[in-house]
Amino acid sequence: MSSIGFPSEHDHLPLSSGSSSNHANGDSQFYSAAFDTSASFTMNPLSSHPPRTPRTSVIANNTPAFGGSVYETKEEAEEGDAVEASEIDEEEDRVKEAENRIRKEEVWKEMFLTSYGRDKAFKIIQYSIRVYLLFHAHISVGRLLRRSQRPELDAGFLKRLTATASGLSLTRKTLLLFNWLQPLTEIMAQQSVPFSAEQSTETTKKAQRPFLHMVLYAPPPVLLELVNAIADDIATWSKLGLLGKKLGERAGRISDWCWFLSTLVGLVENAVQRQVMRSREQEVEGRLYDESLTGATAKSKPKSTKIDEKELARLQKQDYWLQISRAKLFMDLIFVSYELFYIRRAKDTVKAFAGLSSAILSSAKAYNRHKSSLLKSALSS
Repeated sequence: MSSIGFPSEHDHLPLSSGSSSNHANGDSQFYSAAFDTSASFTMNPLSSHPPRTPRTSVIANNTPAFGGSVYETKEEAEEGDAVEASEIDEEEDRVKEAENRIRKEEVWKEMFLTSYGRDKAFKIIQYSIRVYLLFHAHISVGRLLRRSQRPELDAGFLKRLTATASGLSLTRKTLLLFNWLQPLTEIMAQQSVPFSAEQSTETTKKAQRPFLHMVLYAPPPVLLELVNAIADDIATWSKLGLLGKKLGERAGRISDWCWFLSTLVGLVENAVQRQVMRSREQEVEGRLYDESLTGATAKSKPKSTKIDEKELARLQKQDYWLQISRAKLFMDLIFVSYELFYIRRAKDTVKAFAGLSSAILSSAKAYNRHKSSLLKSALSS
């Protein structure tokens, strides 16, 4: 195998115009006369491989055309990912810090400022009393209390508890008066397409009375809520003595049927929402699984992985509260079913526990909602 000859100092001969320098080893066929042999390294121009660019020139030029900034670009990309990851971490730290600043007393205060929050607080007290009365009537403690030296005081205490529970029920009904304004506002908020000046007078007259049109095209859950609130108000006015007893009973019956139907609609909507939520969770979990196969460690997680982890945590939290809503709807369904279908078996016991469970679940949802509102205010300030 022949080797390439390298020019040395004693091989350099002075060049004359129009003449070529020859080497003593007979390799003159590989070198042309115009080739500068004063360089420190030369290659055969007839070689099929092009000459390499020296690394020193690449580093000196530092231009992307030669690929000299390959390692710098990678470092810049890693630095950018680190900055984005730090921004995500800072956001999480900011949220945690804001959550720590929110006190429970502030959340309860914001909750009790609303009629809905006070209603749930009174409901918990009301059904806690009913559950206590059930235990008092069924366990041996009741028999021991009846044998006490002052039975009239015990009987008076139980009577006062019963009156308190009934009074709280009426108080809750008065707190919920005029609740029909909310669905009515939603119905009236429906905006129709503005009419042009070329329309007939008959159409313009119809446009002046759009309420019936809005009611007919309103969503069924909103209509159920409107009818339920109006019937509930009539039943409340009847219990207050302003309306007749028979009218109040009929209105209460209509209110229970609307409550029953709206609860069924709520369960269907909850099931659809949970199905959508589970499909989104499976999609995010699939992406996280694919990313885990790349061998990323905790320190080298890309931004997309951290975003997916946050998204998965958010979806799981939403699914948790959807489960709370479903349990509350089931308790309401059990409660109203005893009223509608005149179920007498264990009526007081089932209604007491179902009412207390519904009150606790509703209060938890209201507490979380007010806490989230305070958290948003703290983050925006």
